[in-house]
Parts: sequence; structure tokens; C-alpha cells
Amino acid sequence: MEQESDSNLTRDPSLKDSPQRWFLLVLLNLGLLFCYIHRSSISVAAPFIIKDLGLNTAVTGVLLSAFFWPYAFMQTPAGWIVDRFGVRITYAVGFLLGSLATAATGLAQGTGSLILARMSLGVGQAALFPASARATANWFRERERGIVTALFLTGNRMGQALINGVGAILLTAIGWKMFFSAVGLFPLVFLMPWLLFLKKWERSSIAKSEASLIESFALLKQRSALGIFLGFFAYDYVWFLFLTWLPAYLVIERHCTTTEMALFSSIPYLFGLLITVAAGASSDWFVRKGYDEIRVRKIFICAGLALGCFIVPAGIVEDKMTSVYLLMVSLSGLNICAPNAWSLTQAASEKRIVGTVAGIQNFGGNVGGIIAPALTGYIAHVTGSFALAMAVAGALLVGGIFAYWLLIERQVELPKNSGAV
Repeated sequence: MEQESDSNLTRDPSLKDSPQRWFLLVLLNLGLLFCYIHRSSISVAAPFIIKDLGLNTAVTGVLLSAFFWPYAFMQTPAGWIVDRFGVRITYAVGFLLGSLATAATGLAQGTGSLILARMSLGVGQAALFPASARATANWFRERERGIVTALFLTGNRMGQALINGVGAILLTAIGWKMFFSAVGLFPLVFLMPWLLFLKKWERSSIAKSEASLIESFALLKQRSALGIFLGFFAYDYVWFLFLTWLPAYLVIERHCTTTEMALFSSIPYLFGLLITVAAGASSDWFVRKGYDEIRVRKIFICAGLALGCFIVPAGIVEDKMTSVYLLMVSLSGLNICAPNAWSLTQAASEKRIVGTVAGIQNFGGNVGGIIAPALTGYIAHVTGSFALAMAVAGALLVGGIFAYWLLIERQVELPKNSGAV
């Protein structure tokens, strides 16, 4: 019952039981940690930038969403590039560009240049999640992918907690311009171990896709690919609402001090580390017991999205700490969802197009990332409160539950007349 296909590993038997593949997991984790320090630095710096440049919440929402404009629409092309040219170089080039774009944010002189820097960061980071998903499919077993995905996803939780907790201290000490330069350039130390380690691992024997980019976009015609797209749109809409607005929300709506903001916006992500790992390990346990993997992942995802709906009462209650606790429950639900959403994409995709389908998934998610910061800021500006914006988030999560449960039933595959090999 626990027998599984290791077709992605048998191409290179030396990797099947190699302990070195767990060092790859460490690298994937660190890569996402630095990635989220880069992308979330704008959120923790937002109160300082608002004060310095005199921005209102509507303009700030546009600035917070600028990263997602190119990032979202580059996802499918980036996934296609990963499947066609490999994980190692694609990841490294994207990481380098993202680091330099973050550092350049500190050189910005106004809103326009800030937006340009954030858009450049979005281009750089577009390939990182599809590459991580493809690396997992290449070098880890099917029964391991829940825990592997959970463990590398803890990198973004740690990065978010770190930048939220330490960022406020750095911002107070050195100002927001030097802050961006520091958090942009320091992570470049990651590139050397990444390039050296993957050099001997990524060989021509790993299955690659030669499908055209048009064929990659056409996968959205398949019911399961559409479900992945729509479901992750709902998840990421709320996830990025938290990432972009939580620090400013706590200050503006809940009147938290800088210290409280740092504490309340970092602890939920630290707590989320444990939940993410537990959710990935638990779903893997059911898969090892012989339960259908796609169904198991869907159950965990839908349960997580349901808990995420606690964002709605969090925006309504009057007591500050009650709101904080409800937000923690909502984020906990999203952390249950995350490793299983990425694992489901691997389970529901033909191996040679995992990067492409992961790009489709992240495309949907980051369309939500485009909309969430700007729409949330606009609603808060017009209504004078974030309550309605949080209610919209809850409604989308309900839609995400239906998309995951009803649409994803079979594996996404390239058409038989495709040019893939």
C-alpha cells in the first residue's frame, strides 16, 4: 500500500537515498527566507515611508501591490523557463536581480522610483517558487513532498517574522533608505553555496519540457489547472493582504505602538512555522497509509481556508487583543493550507511540467497579490476602516474552497501532440 513511483529519482539512483538532498532542502528554505525579507521589507517600512513622503492609504496600497504586477504575469513564463532550462541557473539569476532591486529601493526619490524598484523585484523573484516546486519533484519522493514543501515554506514564514520583528529596530536606527540597501545586499551570500551544490545535482538526465510557451498557457483549459489557479488566487489574496497590510493595520486601525506592531506582526509567523510543518507531515502520513493523495491534500487545504475566514470577525471586533488573536487563527489556517497547496500541484501535474503548473498556480495567487494591497488600501481610504476589506477576503476564501474541492480531480498533462519530451 505504501509503494510509490520514484520515476523522478531513478534517473539518478545515487540521489534516491542520498543524505545530501536534505542540504538541498536547507538551501530551498534559506532561499525563501531571503526572498521574503526582500519582498516584505516594504510592508514593515510602510509606516516610515508614509510619514516621510506624506502618502495616503490609497497611494500606499498601489505601492504595496507594485511588486505583484510583473511577478504575477511572469509566473507561467518563469515556470516554463524552469522546466526548459533547469532549476540552478534560473533560480540564481532571479535571486540576484531581486537582491539588487531591493537594494535599489533605498535609492528611490519618490513614489515613481519606489514603484519601479518594486516591479523589478517582482521580475527577479518570479521563478523562485516554480523552481522550488520543480526541485522538490526532481529530488524527493512523492510521500515526502508534504513535509519537504512545509519545511522549505517555513523559510518564508521565518523571513516574514524576522523582517517584521527586527525591521522596525533597523528602520529606527538607520532610516528606511539604508534599511533597503542592507536587506538587499546581505542575502547575496546565499548564491555561492546554491550554485556550487546544484552544479553536480542538476544533470541532463532530469526530464525537461520542450513544450512551447503557448502550450504552457493552454494548460489553463484543463479543469484541474483552472482549479489550482482559482483556489490559489483566493489563498494568496488573503496571504498577501496579511503580508502587505498587517503592520500598518495594527498601527493605523488598532493604534499599536512600534514595539507592539513588531511583536504582533511577527509572532503569528513564528507560530505558523510549527503549523506549516505539522500540516505537511500530517498529510504525508495519510498518503503513506494509502489514501488518495489528491483527496488528502484537498481536505487539508479546504480546512485551512475555512479557518482563514476568521479574518472577517477580526476586522469587526472592538477589542485590540481579540482582533490580534483572531488574526492569528486566520493565519494559522493559511499555514495549514500552504504546504498542501504546493504538494497538490506536484501531485496533480505530470512530472515534466511541474514548474509550469506551479507557475500557473502562482500566477493565480499573485493576481490576488496585485489586487489585495491596492483594493484593501482603497476600501480603508473610502470607508475609514479595514473591516469591509477583511469581509471581502473572507468571501474569497469561501470561493477558494469550492474551486479546490470541485475542480481538481485529475492530473494536468501536456497534450499528446505536444513538443515535450
